[in-house]
Amino acid sequence: MKKKRMLALALSAALALGSLAGCGGQKDNDSQKSADDGSIEFWTFVEMHGTFYENMAEKWNKEHPDKQIKLNVNVMPFDDMHNKLQIALNSGTGTPDFVDIELSKFANFTQGTPALMDLTEVAEPYTSTGNIVQSRLDIYLNNDKLYGIPTHVGATVAFYNTELLEAAGIDYTTIKTWDDFKEAGSKYYEATGKYLGTIDTSALWIPNLIMAELGSDYVTADGKVDVNNKDLQKTMEIIKDLQEANAVQTMPGGQPDKEEAYGVINSGEYACVIMPIWYMSRYTNYMPELSGKIAIAPAPVLDENSEVKSVGGGGTGTAVVADKPNADLIAEFVAYAKLSDEGAAEVWNLLGFDPCNRAVWSDETITNNPDNEYIKYFKNNPFDVLKSIEDGIAGIESQSTTIYPSINNTLTTVTLNDIFENDVDIKTALDQAQQDLKNELGQ
Repeated sequence: MKKKRMLALALSAALALGSLAGCGGQKDNDSQKSADDGSIEFWTFVEMHGTFYENMAEKWNKEHPDKQIKLNVNVMPFDDMHNKLQIALNSGTGTPDFVDIELSKFANFTQGTPALMDLTEVAEPYTSTGNIVQSRLDIYLNNDKLYGIPTHVGATVAFYNTELLEAAGIDYTTIKTWDDFKEAGSKYYEATGKYLGTIDTSALWIPNLIMAELGSDYVTADGKVDVNNKDLQKTMEIIKDLQEANAVQTMPGGQPDKEEAYGVINSGEYACVIMPIWYMSRYTNYMPELSGKIAIAPAPVLDENSEVKSVGGGGTGTAVVADKPNADLIAEFVAYAKLSDEGAAEVWNLLGFDPCNRAVWSDETITNNPDNEYIKYFKNNPFDVLKSIEDGIAGIESQSTTIYPSINNTLTTVTLNDIFENDVDIKTALDQAQQDLKNELGQ
């Protein structure tokens, strides 16, 4: 299938960011207790998301004295929370009022008749402004109904260690295409014996980017698995060519957003990371020694005339359980928290994400705040990069389908390792993945 969902966002419009943040300690208050004391139960796997909603509840209560929110946040480990949610929704008991659901799990909760509330109507006052990045809403659609409100755009960009590159005589600003990246990577390896970039084997960050640049996907037009298509083969060939030129290499943890990876990036084993822009928080939290050395730039493209300049990566959709007596109020609050100008500012200031409401992107009191930790850490302003690619941030449509979790699992646990670690022939590896997935999915 050749599908491309482009964001053709005019610059004249008001400009309005896995992978996941680490889990915090669990606040072990059950849903029944919350119901008894009148509070609203929120489940999440990211402690800072709980803090975000607590801050937004304070703002909401000041603005809506007749619609007060008393919030109870329950933070759980990633798998535990999603498994507990599935059991609670299936049984109809012990459910939260609203919940964070990670993108790779989201389609599991929209099959059949979803127990989640349709949020299309409450989102409409914000989406009608033209400031909301539509492709990030699309990944939480099912049958044209919106079941989750996104946290960020997650625009994929390149993070360059300028100190390392300058020592090797490389100017990162000259890297525009994958051919440029290959040439710079080979030069860097010759000078240092180390690699410019990384290869994903336990995630699809870079494969998704190149597939989006090709205008392609992992499924056919009628929703059938299609992981041995010519575009995914070309994507693997591009990455393999980079590997053979010593421009990129696999890494501990299989991708940059792993604890094992932070150490080798921090120590200078890799000079570039291509990740969604929310990876900024990984630098500030886990690699403080690199402050002032990392520049953000657009990711490489197939050619400089490419319409697609980036792809949304990762994501957490906040959903509302439909059968709760206060579901309408909660839905209104969630839309306000995630999509309003006030919420978008908090998404940036607290979480360091690129907000889906682009009104914030051009508010210099926010984007140029000298006290912001991200503005202080990076060599250049993240929003300058975001605005330079805003008309070319694509989405992978199959991420909203029920078969995407299986596709993601097969590619990131078997196929990528076969190709880039075990040197299995690309077509052979993709054909095997196709057959395995057809068997698993009954297609």
